[in-house]
Amino acid sequence: MLKKFFLTCAGVDKNIVENCGNGEQNKFVGIGATVFFTAVMATIAGSYALFTVFDNAYAAISFGLVWGLLIFNLDRFIVSTIKKTGSRLNELLQASPRIILAVIIAVVISKPLELKLFEKEINQVLLTEKIQMTIDTKAQIAQQFSPEIEKIASEISSLKQEITLKELETNTLYESYIAEAEGRKGTKKLGKGPVYQEKRQKHDASLIALKQLKIDNLEKIKTKETAIVVITDNQKLAEQKSEPIIANYDGLMARVNALGKLPWLPSFFIFLLFLAIETSPIIAKLLAPKGEYDFKLEDTETAIKTWVQQQVQQRKQMLNADIIIDNKVYKDISEEEELYTYKQKIARDLMKLQADSFYKKQQKML
Repeated sequence: MLKKFFLTCAGVDKNIVENCGNGEQNKFVGIGATVFFTAVMATIAGSYALFTVFDNAYAAISFGLVWGLLIFNLDRFIVSTIKKTGSRLNELLQASPRIILAVIIAVVISKPLELKLFEKEINQVLLTEKIQMTIDTKAQIAQQFSPEIEKIASEISSLKQEITLKELETNTLYESYIAEAEGRKGTKKLGKGPVYQEKRQKHDASLIALKQLKIDNLEKIKTKETAIVVITDNQKLAEQKSEPIIANYDGLMARVNALGKLPWLPSFFIFLLFLAIETSPIIAKLLAPKGEYDFKLEDTETAIKTWVQQQVQQRKQMLNADIIIDNKVYKDISEEEELYTYKQKIARDLMKLQADSFYKKQQKML
């Protein structure tokens, strides 16, 4: 049962191969097994590749089965269409397009398994990239919000500086009228004279203005600090929105790119392994000598080809014979007096009818 299955996978003619020896049958069983297991590996690779994209096991398995059947059909077609001609050069030229196709298939089915085999290393590369993406994203978001925050902070600093300058001015006026009262500066007369009163009034007025300035500026500072808090919250919200996008940076393309950043030699050897598996049925057929099955297949095909050529040639001969016979028959008939007299009478009647019809048309026109 298993032997028949692998023979089916090899794409051979069962009616011919069953009449061949065990050695010849075992050769094609091995080729069929290679085709089958290549399709199995393609199914696994395709399922994993789709699972990394959609994270859905049912969809991944379904796609993997379809992909495996496609690869199975292609490999079976490739193996079954290579004919042994006895000439290595002709066989190599015949197989060259199929070898190119096998290389493409090997690349396609090896890449998902490489992603699985180097999953831990790829995860480390992706983690590093995610960290860098987080830093870059925060820097980009900060560039959007930082100018506004810095502008408001500068305005707050100006308001505070204005209060400080006013306090300094008020303190200077306070020191001035105290020094006047003590006789240390100004008129240098001890006591609270007119100059003292004047300086005291300036200080009191400045103190009132300072209190009002503090009330006004502190209210403005509070409003601007609230604006900074709002902008900062918006910045954090933008950063939070980017976090799931960065966290989900784990798709198939991202993993393939991460794989490309790893050392190339292990991936290259895995590719060579799959290339060897994929091309092994073709190489086996090219290297194998022309066997019993090939001779019997060639005999069957040439017999059919000869029969078709015979049928075509017979039809051509029959056509040529019919043409010769028809020419001779019509030539003999054309020489008969009776047929000539009959056709002459018909032609005379037809010309009379034409003349009568022309006369009637001319009569109506007049």
